[in-house]
Amino acid sequence: MQAFILCGGLGTRLRSVIQDRPKPMALVAGKPFLEYLLCFFRRYGFNDIILSTGYRGEFFADYFGDGSAWQLKIRYSHETMPLGTGGALKLAEPLLRDEAVLVANGDSFFDADLTRLLAAHAHAGALATLALAQVADTERYGAVTIDDRGCITAFNEKAAAGPGVINGGIYLIHSFLLARIPAAQMVSLEREVFPSLIGDAFYGVPFNGYIVDIGTAESYRQICAAPEQLLTATGY
Repeated sequence: MQAFILCGGLGTRLRSVIQDRPKPMALVAGKPFLEYLLCFFRRYGFNDIILSTGYRGEFFADYFGDGSAWQLKIRYSHETMPLGTGGALKLAEPLLRDEAVLVANGDSFFDADLTRLLAAHAHAGALATLALAQVADTERYGAVTIDDRGCITAFNEKAAAGPGVINGGIYLIHSFLLARIPAAQMVSLEREVFPSLIGDAFYGVPFNGYIVDIGTAESYRQICAAPEQLLTATGY
């Protein structure tokens, strides 16, 4: 199965800590953060990987090559200008062969049951299915609202404090959706594509797994100081 991993961000908030590396290549316990993600996806059968690169894209190819050292097939889709998460996916369209592609952020990890996510997506005949993380406080992230059938009904960017579910950064997207994304334009899956799907076979599956991101210097320092849960969840 194929997985498309978004690695093209500029990482400006992390630049003071990791200098000129792309965010997903930031070292945690001596290995690039992305390496843990790749091993996690491989465990679920995702062994055909497309890395969407941008800033300092050569870091990825120099380290991972064709992926054979990790029992993976790795290919690269490189942005010459920022295209956003949706635009990056559209750019890689010629490399996508599956009816549904797994899309994930390269700077976050979410220990979701991908077998269950795949089953829910197929059962619903969904255009898109998001892995949702159950958290104690949604105020920092913005909440996602789902109904009793699992349909996503709203994204609340300014969520009130308290428990709920948030976007976990892992998506299953039907290939039909690529036709809705214009080529060579800046398009955001999260801000443009997903809100337009509400009411149209758009689902979310909540999980209670470990979630972490390295999007800020503070969060990166925290995971570096205590990487044990990441290593355990990814099999290291």
